[in-house]
Amino acid sequence: MILKSLNRYISLFVLIIFFLPLQAEDQIDIWNKEKEKNTEIKRLNKNIPDQQINSNIISKTNINSNIQIENAILDNSQDKKIFGVYDPAENNFNLNMWSNTDSEKVRSSIKRINKINLSNTSKKIFEKTLFSFAYPPQGMNDNEFIDLKIDWMINNGETDLIEKFLKQNNTFHNKQKVIQYLVDTNIALANIKEGCAKINFIDKNIKDSYLEKFRIYCLVFNDKKNEAQLLYDILKEQNQPDKFFDDKINFLLGITTKTSDKIKEDNLLNFYLSSVTINNFKFEPTKKTKKTIWEYLNAANLIKFEDITNKEKLKNLEIAANQNQFDKNKIFDIYKKIPFELNSLINANNIFQTFESTDSRALIYQKFLLSDNAESKIKLLFLLEELFRKDNLSNVYVEFLSDKLKEINFEDISDSYKEVVQKNIISDEEFKLGKIKYDDKILHKSRLIKYFTENEDRKKIQKDLDKIYKKIKKNKKYFYSAKDLALIDSLLKDGFKTPKDLNFEDLQKKYNVPENLLQLAKNNESAFLTLKIVEIIGEDEPHQLDAETIYFITHLLNQNNLIKIRNEILISALPLRS
Repeated sequence: MILKSLNRYISLFVLIIFFLPLQAEDQIDIWNKEKEKNTEIKRLNKNIPDQQINSNIISKTNINSNIQIENAILDNSQDKKIFGVYDPAENNFNLNMWSNTDSEKVRSSIKRINKINLSNTSKKIFEKTLFSFAYPPQGMNDNEFIDLKIDWMINNGETDLIEKFLKQNNTFHNKQKVIQYLVDTNIALANIKEGCAKINFIDKNIKDSYLEKFRIYCLVFNDKKNEAQLLYDILKEQNQPDKFFDDKINFLLGITTKTSDKIKEDNLLNFYLSSVTINNFKFEPTKKTKKTIWEYLNAANLIKFEDITNKEKLKNLEIAANQNQFDKNKIFDIYKKIPFELNSLINANNIFQTFESTDSRALIYQKFLLSDNAESKIKLLFLLEELFRKDNLSNVYVEFLSDKLKEINFEDISDSYKEVVQKNIISDEEFKLGKIKYDDKILHKSRLIKYFTENEDRKKIQKDLDKIYKKIKKNKKYFYSAKDLALIDSLLKDGFKTPKDLNFEDLQKKYNVPENLLQLAKNNESAFLTLKIVEIIGEDEPHQLDAETIYFITHLLNQNNLIKIRNEILISALPLRS
């Protein structure tokens, strides 16, 4: 017995050594090389456009000296740290991009942005801004700044960005929250193998009972029961006892032959362990059931609807589907199973209001399935839309309506319905800008934009500028639009020379740039300026904005030397495309 006990503790010691430095192989010697570290920091703060920043160096380094960036001294005596994903120089930012901005302004702006369904361009600009390595705004500490980033990633389901953030930054505030989100996301999808892979992001600095328990389960899942047992013994010595987990893990390890039928739903891991250890597992979700549990039940096909008369359960499923927690298509499968008399189906249009809300929707849906002409189908589909909207369940129906309208031959639709049908069809094609068509009669549509779209040679563009201007000058009726000014302003910013008789300053007076935004540019509040631009663009793509807005956005970006973001705007907004 003494020998067995000794062997057990030796094994335990070996396992501790194996598991604690989980990411040791990922660390680079450079973290301990003070000379190389200081060199990198100095190079970063020169903000040279072509420089390449090693983001890991930035994130791991505590700078204890004053750093000079663009003639401004940032007192970094409080050992500030910086975290992010993107090299700030990649988008013409620098480490002090937030330093001149009050934290309350940033909080308010992000709060407003969170309410907007951002377009692809808006979202891209926002991510590049918020996730560039930089010091926090005035009055905001490192932890709050990290929390802003973390909360945005989690609330928007940005799992890819989260993994990039974890790979680029070693130790940071609330790291365990991010890892648990990745773990729970995969459990909710019933993808345990992928969830177990995310455990590798845990390092020795994280002491989190939830993640440690999941790690132990993963070892069991991967048939590494001896390792699981040793890690479980360590956890028991370090943490408060957990009778529920003890019961489940002992059963899974084969130490006990029975397990409790109790279902715990306080967190997703406990619920998952309940589902995989209880024979003939059954669970009736309610309105109070957590979203992640709904998602897991749906993904694991654990939601059964056998009692058609149970209207309360059906209502709960409708609500869950509306909140994207339950498969929307399954709602319509249930509707098909609800029995109605033939006479009710024949007269559905006239009597549906006499039925309870779930039955009325089921009745109209079945009537739709029985209809054989386009006009009748369309009328019933839009009647059904009203019934969903009445009970605040529109999200259940939006995609379904679109899919069913697509199935109807457009030629069979009467003219009175064509417009409303088209409005309710969701395009499943990704938006493509199309091929550029150059028109040298219009400045902002001319070959000059090849400089931005095709990286055309500067000398050639300068010659084209002179030629195209001469042609346009001959047209006495030519009107310089705000888009023309956006192009000229950007070319001037990039060092091109405009014809002497082109009085650009006079042309600029025709269009106003919001004074509050100009002030941000003057104050070098580059990061906050891009947040304001994100708010302005919002749900639109740049080509959908009016000409004056395009002008003042690009002008502001020019003022703050944010050339790469400016180019993205110009490439979308200026060219004529087929």
